[in-house]
Formats: sequence, C-alpha cells, structure tokens
Amino acid sequence: MTAARKINPWLKAALEFGPLVLFFLVFSRFRDHAVTLGGREYSGFILATLIFIPVLAASTLALWRLTGRLAPMQIATLVLVVVFGGLSVWLNDPKFFKMKPTIIYLIFAGLLGLSLALRRNWLELVMSEALPMRAEGWRILTLRMALLFLGLAVANELVWRLMSETAWVNFKTFGLPAVMVAFFVLNARLFERYAQSKDP
Repeated sequence: MTAARKINPWLKAALEFGPLVLFFLVFSRFRDHAVTLGGREYSGFILATLIFIPVLAASTLALWRLTGRLAPMQIATLVLVVVFGGLSVWLNDPKFFKMKPTIIYLIFAGLLGLSLALRRNWLELVMSEALPMRAEGWRILTLRMALLFLGLAVANELVWRLMSETAWVNFKTFGLPAVMVAFFVLNARLFERYAQSKDP
C-alpha cells in the first residue's frame, strides 16, 4: 500500500472541516429566511445543503490530489452526501440530508461488526500506519468503535426527529466531531497498552 503524501496539517484540517463549517455559517445566516432559486423557494437549510455538496466534493478531490489517498470513510461520506443531500435539494425536503449520518454510522458499525465475526482486522488496514498496535488491541478498538457508531446513529435519529433544525445543525457541526475526539482521548490507555514499534 502506498503511503499517503504529507501535507500541511492546517491545510488538511481546512479541507476536512471547512465544508462543514461553511454549511454551519450559511445555515446560521439564512435559517430564518426563504431563498428563491430558479423560481423555487428554499429554506436556509436546503440552501446550506446545496452549497455544501460541491464544496465537499472539491475539498475531497483536493485532499486526494495532495495526499494521493482517501480514507474509506471520506469516500463513503462524499457518496452519501451527494445522494442524500441531492435528494434533499431535489425534493426540497431536509430529512434526507439529516438521515445521512445515521446511514453512514450504521454502515461502519456493520462493517466493523462483520470484521470481528470474520476475525479480520479491517480497521488495522486503515489506521495501522498512524496507530501501530498488536492484534488484541485492534480487536478491542474495533468492538468499541462499532458500539460508538451504533450509538451515534441512534443519537442522530433522536436529535433530528425530536429536536429543532438548529439543534441538529449544532449537533452535526460540533457534537459529532467532539464525540469522536473524546472517544480517541478516552482510549489513550488502550493505545499505550497494546502499542508496538513501527520497526520490525
């Protein structure tokens, strides 16, 4: 497997999180306004979604050109954003875009569960370069991440169905990334316990 090329970490962060921040800013600016495009009226949420789709596609392409590699989650996210975001814009219905995190988290939970059932370290194939660990460490991390994704799928469904649109946007923009960061911080002892040298 070819190693990914290194790029400036600030540029990488801007490309990965910039589209989401832009979505949040556009929604915040237009959430109380209707916008007419092509003779059709759209809410601020749909407008933010319409802008988010091509910006995410462009940033993902830029990451691929600069690093030479995309993570499976980046590819799956782009595909689902295009499909479900496109449905939301086409049908002028925000629920499809709000369902997207649920679907992607269920997909990854299912894949991780399947890897455990088959006794394969698929997570290691994706993350071993940045996080070298022994096989038992990967098994534990895979189980924990599968449960995390299941929990996030449930949380997303509860938020978008039971709370306001603004609450869901805040949850997606700030809550979901914070949960992921907290997850890896809380698993620091696991990484230390099962760490192995990158050298043979």
